[in-house]
Amino acid sequence: MRRQLVLGSTSRYRAELLRRLSLEFELKAPGTIESTCAGEPPAARAMRLATAKAIDASAGLHDALVIGSDQVAELDGVLLDKPGSVERARAQLKACSGHAVNFHTALCVFDTRSRRQHTHLDLTRVHFRPLSPEEIVRYVEREQPLDCAGSFKCESLGISLFHRIETHDPTALVGLPLIALAQLLREAGIEVP
Repeated sequence: MRRQLVLGSTSRYRAELLRRLSLEFELKAPGTIESTCAGEPPAARAMRLATAKAIDASAGLHDALVIGSDQVAELDGVLLDKPGSVERARAQLKACSGHAVNFHTALCVFDTRSRRQHTHLDLTRVHFRPLSPEEIVRYVEREQPLDCAGSFKCESLGISLFHRIETHDPTALVGLPLIALAQLLREAGIEVP
């Protein structure tokens, strides 16, 4: 009997990524409050929230693997949340111009049968090239990255903002590290591919 696979997320980006693995899954909004704890390191915040999302989305499920993921962007120790407005997106990109930004992407696969948490943390370092004010305005106008930490979408026009990306898994930067997820799912008995 095949186990139920659930993505505890409302992110269309994460759902699109998971579809790449050609697995049947359901989406379930976790309802997790994405709070910040004073003094919490970015990687710890990402892992805490990924785990909370997986556990919160598992409510009422008895034989499922529930995937939770969270990403925290950090520029020189300062968190870069989703901008939410054009002005904040432009300000974030101006701050990132010519600098490196760390993206901590955490993953948790919660097994509702055993109550075990299987986790992974990915670090991606994005090196922005120097951006002119005109480039920033054009980019934000064209892409509208208002729901993206760091104010860009690397899977489309945002790639033109960088001169280098350091990563073990390019899908982690979009929000769901598929290399690690595929491994965790295989360990849980799911056939991938």
